[in-house]
Order: sequence, then C-alpha cells, then structure tokens
Amino acid sequence: MFKIATRINLLPSYLFVEIDRAKREAKKQGRDIIDFGVGDPDQPTPFHIIDALKKAVDDPGNHRYALDQGIPRLRQAIADWYLERFKVKLDSENEILPLIGSKEGIAHFPLAFLDVSDYALVPDPCYPPYRSGTILAGGKVYSMALLSQNDFLPIFEDIPPAIVKKSRIMFINYPNNPTTAIAEKDFYKRVVEFAMKNKIIVVSDAAYSEITYDGYRAPSFLEIPGAKEVGIEFHSLSKTYNMTGWRIGWACGNKKLISALSKVKSNIDSGIFLAIQWAAITALKGPQKCVEQMRQLYQERRDLLVEGLLSLGWEVKPPLATFYLWLKIPIKQDSIKFAKFLLNKADIVVTPGVGFGKCGEGFVRFSLTVSKERIKEAITRIKGIL
Repeated sequence: MFKIATRINLLPSYLFVEIDRAKREAKKQGRDIIDFGVGDPDQPTPFHIIDALKKAVDDPGNHRYALDQGIPRLRQAIADWYLERFKVKLDSENEILPLIGSKEGIAHFPLAFLDVSDYALVPDPCYPPYRSGTILAGGKVYSMALLSQNDFLPIFEDIPPAIVKKSRIMFINYPNNPTTAIAEKDFYKRVVEFAMKNKIIVVSDAAYSEITYDGYRAPSFLEIPGAKEVGIEFHSLSKTYNMTGWRIGWACGNKKLISALSKVKSNIDSGIFLAIQWAAITALKGPQKCVEQMRQLYQERRDLLVEGLLSLGWEVKPPLATFYLWLKIPIKQDSIKFAKFLLNKADIVVTPGVGFGKCGEGFVRFSLTVSKERIKEAITRIKGIL
C-alpha cells in the first residue's frame, strides 16, 4: 500500500538498534547481561551541571522557543573553551553553531552541500551517521579504508582521481570511533593540503578529544593553518561531561559552512531547550576536575580489561584515547557470529566490527562504560567459553 522512498531502503539497519533489541530479549529471559556495546557513559552528569539545569528550568523565560543559533553566552563559552583548549580563535557570532547533539549536525550537514550523485569520502569503519547522512542527502559514499597497517589513517593517494573529482565532503574522526586511533598534526596538514587542492570540505568529528590517557592530549584539526578555510569541526558534551541524553554539542569553523548548516537546521528544528544551553555554559566554564576524574576512571577500566584479555591470549594494544577497545577476534568467526557467541554463551554484549563498515570485519568493539567489578566478571566468563 505504501511506497518507501528509495533512500530509506539504501540505509543499513542502525547498528545499535539491532544490538539493543538482542540485549532486551536476553534480559527478558532473566539473563545477567554485561553490556560492552553502546558507548553510553554509566556515570551521572556532574552535580554542578545538573544544579544549573534545575535553576534554569525554574525560569519561565527558558520555556519558550530557543534561538536557532543558540544563545550568545553559550556561543561565547564555546569560543572561550576552544581558545583555552586548542589556542584556536573563533568568532562566536559567525563560526559557532550549537547543535542538538553532534550526531544531529553531522547527519544534517550533507543536506547543505551534496547534490544527487555527489560523493562523500567516508572512513571505513566509521560512526554510522557519516554514511547515513550522505545517503539521506542523495549523495554517494566512497569508503576510505582504515587499516591497522596504516594506523587506521586513510590513504588519500588510494582514492581514484575520478572519485576525488566528484567528491564534495570528506569525513575524518580522531580520536577515532571505533578503532580508537589517534591523529597528529602532520596528518591534519595532509588533510588540509588534500582538501585545498581538490576543493573538498573537511568534516572533522572530535567528539572524543577529551577522553585521553597516559598524558596524551588530542589536537584539533582547526589548529592547522588553512584548516578554517576548508573545514568544520564537531564537538559534543555527551562524552566529556556524561551528557549523552541531554543532546547538546556544536559545530565550529568556516563561517560559510556554519551558515549553510544553520539554514538547514532552521528549516528542521527550533533550537536546543534553553535550560540545557545554560547548563552547557556551566559545563564549559565551570570546574573541569570532573573531566579528569572520568579520564582516570576510564584508564583504570582500560588497564583492567587489557590485562584480562592479554591473559587470555587476545591481541590487545591499549588505546591512548576514546573509551573503547578495538580488538581482533581471537577465533575463526566473523564479527556478527562472534558477538552472538559472546551473548549466547557468556551473556556479554559487544559491538561487531562489520556494523561500522566492511573494513571492520574481523574486529569487535568493547566499551569501557562498565564497572571494574563487571569487567572482572566478564573476563571470567570469557575464560570459561574460550
């Protein structure tokens, strides 16, 4: 009776929806599930941020439609944070756009710049909205392989010249989800050179820039001279401040790119709830001890999980960033079958690598958003089935 649009049929099933369905079914059966699947912080939002939200909610002035571009004080707080963190100057009026989570902005961005049959250069494996946003905009995806032998960095020389000529957008994401790879400034310099030469827009996703370990500090793409001429960078408060459910992030960079994304959003949504914007200001300008505490907690969990898996003979390299482990499957099974094996035999949920792209086959992703006690239990369970 109803005809579904072709673009919808081109979309893969959203990975985490499928995982959640399997997890819920297992819980219905009364099974004790240890969930290393979706990267959703298990710790609460810091109390001073919650208090700021409560105060803002009590103000009737915050119950109205929000400005599409975000309140000026939030944009200025973002500019101040960027200057302090990366030494990058941003014009709060024209180079910053608050978002209903960075996922929303990333998914909407291709609508502003891709015409039918234009290409987006998308890393593989990748955060799924890079691919789905391109498809929904009517564009075509060219997958840039991220391989372990190249430290999970794309090789621009491998992209066919005919594809480069038709490409309008390139997505990059470091620290990387799912591979946990990092990128240094030399890589970003190559990105800028490639983008300038080929007139390609760079979309840098830096959602995990603050989740780093062992003294490592992730750089910003926008620190590179010329980056603001060719690109835009997305950030999120979700992972840094345990605010995934709050849905707030931002885009920053080239003012023409910001303006075009803003035009798309003004025709789709009516802005971020004002009380959440005030809470975000508190997060960015308030004490940052909570961020360091989360880094320490994730590092302790990382070390515990790495030690446990190494003791079982797994091949593991401790990541310097993100709250994931990206692991080669230790037995001869594809990633979906292995994920099902862990769920069915050990009541453990992990994310199959192929869900992030073809080049993710042979890997699974473990999230570190699980307590140390549950990590120890998971290691015991895995030892019992392998």
